[in-house]
Amino acid sequence: MPVISAPYEINVDDLFVDLEPVFDVPLYLKCEGLNLAGSIKMKAALEMVLAAERAGTLTQGSVLVESSSGNLGVALSMIAAHRGYGFLCVTDSRCNPASRRLMESLGAQVHIISRPDKERGLLGARIDYVQRLCQYDPRYVWLNQYVNPHNWLAHYRSTGPSIALQFPDIDVLFVGAGTTGTLMGCARYFRERERPVTIVAVDSVGSVTFGGPALPRHIPGLGAGVRPALLDTSLVDDVVMVPEQDTLDSCHAMARQGFLFGGSTGTVVSGALRWLAARPRDERLTAVALSPDLGDRYLDSVYDPEWTERHFGAPGTWGEPVTAPTPPADEPRLVTSAG
Repeated sequence: MPVISAPYEINVDDLFVDLEPVFDVPLYLKCEGLNLAGSIKMKAALEMVLAAERAGTLTQGSVLVESSSGNLGVALSMIAAHRGYGFLCVTDSRCNPASRRLMESLGAQVHIISRPDKERGLLGARIDYVQRLCQYDPRYVWLNQYVNPHNWLAHYRSTGPSIALQFPDIDVLFVGAGTTGTLMGCARYFRERERPVTIVAVDSVGSVTFGGPALPRHIPGLGAGVRPALLDTSLVDDVVMVPEQDTLDSCHAMARQGFLFGGSTGTVVSGALRWLAARPRDERLTAVALSPDLGDRYLDSVYDPEWTERHFGAPGTWGEPVTAPTPPADEPRLVTSAG
C-alpha cells in the first residue's frame, strides 16, 4: 500500500465497473471518484494549481477563489489547505449541503449566490462576483476553470490514456459536459490515435452548452448557463441531452445494485443508455462512460425522498418525456432522452 504525504497523491485511475448486469447493456463505467476529494475534479484542480505556481501567479499569501458547483471546490479546498493558501468558493443554492460543509471543514470560505443574472443565470452571477473580488483585492487568484487550458490538459495527460490502456479497442466514449474540460481533454487525446473513437457528449436538459435554451436545473455538476469557452464542437461526434428525471432513474437503478454514484454519473449513464439503445441490435460496441463522482454527497438531494418528490414528483413519474431543442446545423447531432 502507498504512503502519501499530500491528499492529492492518491488517485485510483484504473477502476471500471461493468454495468451490463445492472442495465442489460454492454457498458463500462470508469470510476473517477476514488480519491480523497471524491471526484474527477481533483485532476483538474491539481493541474491548474501547479501551473499557477510555476507561472508565479500563486505565491505565499495568495487566496484562491473559484466558481464551483461543488466538486472542484472540494478538491481546491484540500489542495489549498495542504499547500498553505486561502480558498474562497463561490457557489449557488444548488450546491449540495455536504459539499459546502466539507469545504468549510477544510478551512475554506463558501459564498452562496442566490440571485441569478437575467441572461446568464446563476453561473453568470457567480463569475461576475469572482471578477469583482479579484478587482477589489489583488491577493485573490482566480484559476478560472472555464477558460484554463490546464483543465483539459489534466484529462489529455491522464484520463484518456488510462481508458486507452484498459480498452485499446474502445469504440465509443461518453463524457459529461460541465466546463467541458474532461470532454475536451479526452476528445483531443483520442483524436490523435489511429483507431477512431466516437466521442459522445452528455448534457442536462436546461443547459445552454450545445445551443438549447436555459431552463431550471436542480442537480449540480453537469450543464451550464453560459456556453463554456473551452468547448470545441468539432471534437464532439454526438450529443445526448438528459432530463434530470432520467438522471434520478439511473442513479437509483445503480443504487439498487449496490453502486452509489453521484448525479453527474447518473446523467452520463442515462445518456449512454439512450445512445446505445438507438444502435442496431446486432452491433457490438466497446462502450465506456466516465463517472465523475460518487453518491455520498447527494444524500440530501438525489437520494433524499423528500427532496426528489419536491422537485420531480413521486418516483413513478420520473423519466417522463422531455423535449430538447436541436442545435444549429454546425453543431454535433443531438439525441434527446425521451424517458
